[in-house]
Amino acid sequence: MRRLIEIAGAAAVLLTLAACTAGSPGAQHAANGGLLLQFLLGVWHGIIAPFTLIGEVLNDFVPHLLPWSVRFYESKGTGVPYDVGFYLGLVGSPLAIGGRWRRG
Repeated sequence: MRRLIEIAGAAAVLLTLAACTAGSPGAQHAANGGLLLQFLLGVWHGIIAPFTLIGEVLNDFVPHLLPWSVRFYESKGTGVPYDVGFYLGLVGSPLAIGGRWRRG
């Protein structure tokens, strides 16, 4: 029973992340907002970029596997605030945080 709850929780987290990916109506609306909103949207898209890349690759190789279209980068998020936020979020992404840098 505990395993089922863990799987359901992971699925809920993935669906929440998918609702905020680039190309979604909410992200397109936020990309048209002010500078702070564009920056925060870029940070969020940078953080979830490793997962979004996996979704985009799946969409290319198995087109109808996911019920939505996934994009790595918001096409309407043009501008310096979105770009700076995206790169800052990418640096702080879960894969970068999880990696350990060791001195040789």
